[in-house]
Amino acid sequence: MTGFGDFRGQDERLCVAVEVRSVNNRHFKMVVKSPERFQPLEGEIERVVRESITRGTVNVLLRVDGIGASLGYRLDAAVLKLYWEELNGLSASLGQAAPHDLTGLLGLPGVVAEGDASRSDPREAWPVIESSLRAALKKLREFRAAEGASMAQDLQANLKVVSTQLDEITVKAPDIVREFRDKLHERVRELLRGTDATLQPADLIREVSVYADRCDIGEEILRLRSHIDQFQAFVREPQSQGRKLEFLTQEMVREANTIGSKANNVQVAHAVVEIKSAIERIREVVQNVE
Repeated sequence: MTGFGDFRGQDERLCVAVEVRSVNNRHFKMVVKSPERFQPLEGEIERVVRESITRGTVNVLLRVDGIGASLGYRLDAAVLKLYWEELNGLSASLGQAAPHDLTGLLGLPGVVAEGDASRSDPREAWPVIESSLRAALKKLREFRAAEGASMAQDLQANLKVVSTQLDEITVKAPDIVREFRDKLHERVRELLRGTDATLQPADLIREVSVYADRCDIGEEILRLRSHIDQFQAFVREPQSQGRKLEFLTQEMVREANTIGSKANNVQVAHAVVEIKSAIERIREVVQNVE
C-alpha cells in the first residue's frame, strides 16, 4: 500500500526530520537514506518500521542537524587557503579577475570539517530520532488506513459480482443434466428414425448418469461460497490480512476454472467469465494490501 508520513522533532542538541514513504510490493523491502555517521542506527530504524509495516517497499529519509553550539563543524583553514591560492593562480593564468570573497569555496570537499561534537556516538541521538520516526510512521498509518478503506469498498463490490454470478450458476446447475438428457434423447431418436432399432431407457439413464457425475459442480459451488465468506471475514478484520487474501483469491480462481470446465453450458460459461473478471480485479487490489 502507498503512504506518506513525516515529522520534525528536536531536543536541546539536535533537530531531526524524518520522511517515510511506502509503495506497493508483495514482500517487505526497506531503503534508508541517512547521514553517514548515523548509518549504524539503520538496524534500529528497520526494527521500528517493521513494527508498523509488514509488506511493501518503504523508503526512510533521515536528516539530522545540530542546534547552536552542537553543530560541531569547523572551517579547515589550510584546505581553504589551498583552494584560494589555486583559484587565484588559475585566474591569473587565464587573464581573469581574481575572486573577491571565499563564499563560493565553502561547498568544496574538505573545506567544512566535522568537529568533535559531530563525531560523538550516534546512539546518543537515538531517542529523538526514534520518537520522530514513530510520529512519522503514525501519520503514514493514517494515510494507509484511508486508502485501505477505499480498497475494502472495491473488494466488496467485486465480491458482490462474484456472489451474484455464482447465484445464477447455482440456479442453472440443476438444468444442465436435464438439458443434456433431452438433447441426447432427441438426437438418438433422430438417428434411429427409419430403422428397426429402439432406444432402451436403461441405456439413456446410464449415459445421463455418467454425464451427471462428470459435470456435477455442487462441490465447487460450495467451496467458492466458502472462500467468499472467508474473504469477507478477512476484509472486516482490523488487522490487514494481505497474504491470506491473496491465497483465497488463487483458490477462487481455481474453483471458477473447474466450474467452467465441468459445466458444459453457455449460460454458465458466461457467468464464469464474469466471475473470473471480477476475481482478476480483486487480485490486482489484493497485491497492494499489506
